[in-house]
Amino acid sequence: MSSTQYPWRMRIVWLFLLVAAAGVVWRLVHLNITERSFLLRQGDARMVREVPIPAHRGMILDRRGEPLAVSAPVVSLWANPQVLGQNLDQAKQVATALDLPEEDFLGRLERLENKEFMYLKRHVNPSEADALLDHGWLGVHGRREFHRYYPSAEVATHLVGFNNVDDQGQEGLELGYESWLQGTSGAKMVQKDRTGRTVKDLKLLAAGQPGKDLVLSIDMRMQYVAYRELKAVVQQHHAASGSAVVLDVATGEILAMVNQPAYNPNNRAVMSIDSLRNRAMTDVFEPGSTMKPVTIAAALMSGQYDPDSQVDTSPGFIKVKRKTIRDHRNYGVLDITGIITKSSNVGVTKLALSLPENSIRDTFYSFGLGQSTGTGFPGESAGILPSYAKWNPINLATMSYGYGIAVTPLQLAQAYSVFASYGLKRPISMLKQETVLEAERVMPERVAKQVIAMLETVTQPGGTGTRAQVPSYRVAGKTGTVHRISKQGGYDDDRYAAVFAGMAPASKPRLVCVVIVDDPKGEQYYGGEVAAPVFSRIMAESLRLLNVAPDKLMPLQG
Repeated sequence: MSSTQYPWRMRIVWLFLLVAAAGVVWRLVHLNITERSFLLRQGDARMVREVPIPAHRGMILDRRGEPLAVSAPVVSLWANPQVLGQNLDQAKQVATALDLPEEDFLGRLERLENKEFMYLKRHVNPSEADALLDHGWLGVHGRREFHRYYPSAEVATHLVGFNNVDDQGQEGLELGYESWLQGTSGAKMVQKDRTGRTVKDLKLLAAGQPGKDLVLSIDMRMQYVAYRELKAVVQQHHAASGSAVVLDVATGEILAMVNQPAYNPNNRAVMSIDSLRNRAMTDVFEPGSTMKPVTIAAALMSGQYDPDSQVDTSPGFIKVKRKTIRDHRNYGVLDITGIITKSSNVGVTKLALSLPENSIRDTFYSFGLGQSTGTGFPGESAGILPSYAKWNPINLATMSYGYGIAVTPLQLAQAYSVFASYGLKRPISMLKQETVLEAERVMPERVAKQVIAMLETVTQPGGTGTRAQVPSYRVAGKTGTVHRISKQGGYDDDRYAAVFAGMAPASKPRLVCVVIVDDPKGEQYYGGEVAAPVFSRIMAESLRLLNVAPDKLMPLQG
């Protein structure tokens, strides 16, 4: 039977085909015109993602360009629990490959089954991460990040600080200069498949801006020397802690700053809370006899005294109200220089009581005590410098020889830099300075040079700091042996802080160095026995590194 016999049937088939084709065309037109924007949004919502482009954090460098903190590329592995949780065999393989406890890992996957993201392992070496991702586990991905590494380890850790796992500053200059170092992350649009793998980069949304480098004033050669010597003395005397600071007199820059105990920021597993503090800037102590030169300066500036003025310290003690202030022995009549050389408590007490009430306090403040040094370091202490509407003679007396006030090692170094710069107080800087910062004159040059000459006698035969001598250089400085405050109140009779503060070369000071060793154990605990030798070794090596010319002729041998 031919088709010509039933033409109406063919017409029906053709009509049906034409209607179907028209329906398809209409649907295509409808989807591409009327529903296009809706469908694109739905597709993008399922396949297009905005992902961050991490910014490279700025480096921290010493003044000579040696890196102290650098960022290395790493990969953080993550998973989509909704995908990985559907395949327990693969999940077990992931746990085994990443050395994760299988039972805990599977339990975590189950708890996060409604989430799309969970970290598997942070900061994996890129080659190791690529090898793991090559297994092709569904739902397992890698994210490019940066990990902070500290080449100087514990030597500069209290200054530099460290970052957390998200590369955010937590301590030290990493925290203080977070906005400067961190940079700005970028972003891009990518297309991903249903398992979360990136199929195609679509477009760059924002270019990342790397962080800026931070150049410190620290000279790592001197930093290593100071660290080595301080650690050795703390271990030798079984001390509780210690700090050392080296300042450049001409610029106010910190060339070295070290503390004990320290920690290695590259190994957080053995880090203790007690080791985190930058004690040279956050911890305060009573400076004791190292404040006597400042009291002497106040007396000389008053016009009532000159270096030849005589003070009778007999019979070796003086009663002030209820308190008896003593010297080690009866030194008799001393000139102003002798008070420094012999470190006479009685001598400075008599000077302080003869001056106007606020004279000592105002002089201390002008030297930078009782106020921040302005470095911007997180947690820096301003110390304690009391002020009274009506001064008690006991307060005046004890302040004159360094009790009843509290300073940081850095503040003490700044105070001695006033002498070393012939009466100028310079701002302290932890960053390398291209120009010398403006200084404030707080003492006449003549008085500063007189006090330096007095301090030089301390390191000469008959003085308390002979062990601070540096071969071929003249040294000026002052020892301090400070009773530590007892937890029960008052002072412990057998616990001390050994301190030495000084400068060299004395003829024209280039460096100031302060060393404090807290609670040394054993028979040696005086500043001249414990801290002065450390000062000598740090200063000798530092002057050599800076090529400072000797100012002390050595006798010819033979």
